[in-house]
Amino acid sequence: MTDRVGLSGGPGEHPDAAGHRTADPAEAGQPPEATGAFPAVAAAEGSQPSPEPRKPRKLLYVTLPGCWGALIFACLSFTPSLLPRGGIVQGVVCGITAAIGYGLGVLAAWVWRAFADRDARRPRRWAWLTFFISGAVLYVVSFGLGQYWQYEIRQLMGVTEYNIPLVVASPFIAALVFGLLLLIGRGLHGLYRWLARLLNHWIGPRAAKAVGWVLVVGVTYLVVSGLVLQGFVNVMNYAYSLRDTTTAEGVHQPTTSLRSGGPGSLIPWDTLGYQGRNFIGKGPSVGDIEKFTGHPAMEPIRIYAGLASASGAESQAELAVRDLQRAGGFQRTELVVVTTTGSGWVDPALVDSFEYLSGGDSATVAIQYSYLPSWISYLVDQSKALAAGRALFDAVYGVWVKLPADHRPRLYVAGESLGSFGGEAAFTGENDLANRTDGALFAGPPNFNALFRQFSDNRDPGSPEVQPIYQDGRIVRFANDATTGIPPEGQPWEGSRILYMLHPSDPIVWWSPHLIFSEPDWISEPPGKDVLKTMFWMPFITFWQVTADLPFSTGVPDGHGHRYSAEYVDGWNAVMRPAGISSQDLTSLRKIISEVR
Repeated sequence: MTDRVGLSGGPGEHPDAAGHRTADPAEAGQPPEATGAFPAVAAAEGSQPSPEPRKPRKLLYVTLPGCWGALIFACLSFTPSLLPRGGIVQGVVCGITAAIGYGLGVLAAWVWRAFADRDARRPRRWAWLTFFISGAVLYVVSFGLGQYWQYEIRQLMGVTEYNIPLVVASPFIAALVFGLLLLIGRGLHGLYRWLARLLNHWIGPRAAKAVGWVLVVGVTYLVVSGLVLQGFVNVMNYAYSLRDTTTAEGVHQPTTSLRSGGPGSLIPWDTLGYQGRNFIGKGPSVGDIEKFTGHPAMEPIRIYAGLASASGAESQAELAVRDLQRAGGFQRTELVVVTTTGSGWVDPALVDSFEYLSGGDSATVAIQYSYLPSWISYLVDQSKALAAGRALFDAVYGVWVKLPADHRPRLYVAGESLGSFGGEAAFTGENDLANRTDGALFAGPPNFNALFRQFSDNRDPGSPEVQPIYQDGRIVRFANDATTGIPPEGQPWEGSRILYMLHPSDPIVWWSPHLIFSEPDWISEPPGKDVLKTMFWMPFITFWQVTADLPFSTGVPDGHGHRYSAEYVDGWNAVMRPAGISSQDLTSLRKIISEVR
């Protein structure tokens, strides 16, 4: 196998000053006796000149096997994923996957040489010419196919935005990302070689190499996880803690005692945090609800405790429940416990839909557990979400369960994304949910949700992962689009109703580290309604594609990706079963909710 031209630090790579490996004299066709291949014999004859000192390695060189790997992976990066991609995202995905392919190509060549028991050889000129011609053709064809697939995804989701200059720039972005990753890898390999040479003064060469690799891997892990990642989290936590002291434009302290921060509230307005003040300061008025229902309405109760309201999740939960009691929340007909996402955000569409469908005869309670936005909390604050969800529900349930059965509200739990993760925390399974609540509504559950995975993995035979049916839908059901029906149709759904809303195109739902090495059912099975049939699983590549979709999961129209706004209307209607709501009412309310910001 030929090896290289000119940018990775794989084993056996020895470039000369021009960026190529110094050719082995024996490979150049010179007899060993004349080239120093057998120095002992030559020294004995006194005719062998001293070998020239090894020329320094260069950072900017690449090997042919690595380039083939990079090319193949770069072309595969244009295959469709869950969401439409802009030029910048495509360039980053292409650069990352090309770097992965390059590393695998170098590794494959090294393994092959090890089994063949030979050193690296300089590629012939025709090998590079073949690569450049084939590479140009394959990349152009893959780029064109990629744009066609992106067009199809945009058509499925109704996305009209298409930035041609960024699409044209994507190959250059990919080259930049690829080069940066390659230089980082080359730097780490150089560090390994330096350590191995240093250690070789005290221990044997094999041990020096092994210890060198262990040290490099360990130091890299500590730097990335401890310095880079933790430093980033600390900076973001500080920045968002400052933002938490501000209030959004147009949001004002309530003048009603039915909301936290208002007159008589046990929770001061200035402790609610940025998202808490948004939640308390907004929502439908009595007039808005009456206009929808056509009947007299009540003013909804909203209770919220921020991180500054009390110390720790349990103290926040206790304070929130006392404020809920003060406001009369346990005397309302409907009561929902909402676990927030990240910085304390509550999806307005989730709560507004609940309040409209209850005619305002409702109470909502939530607490904040982090300053960080959802996408960072998703990575570093999962334990806080669990603690907050469990503490709040237990505190509410502790009061609710002591009330007379005919004088207490119907109790629900709800959450979106990381909020669904925390919302599940207080329960052990579907029977526990059914026994202690009157229903639950979870939207866009992350793939690591314990109960969601339990229900999905144990789904009825024949039901797909994107639309699972669990125990004939007796308690738990799943909806890809709650506006068009919730399967299984015609099956009884008595008692407490637990509903998960999940879109086939939602990367929050389907992202998992297992994508690196194993094909999930949702790809091997027929795809959902807004996922291309041409999508298929590839090791490494699919993982990075879905990972790249995560930050843009809400940047698509409602009903796709991680956007569930108007579907909360039908989701709550299915769970709550309010009386007197017609299909025309639902259509009208969807329009109202879709305009909520």
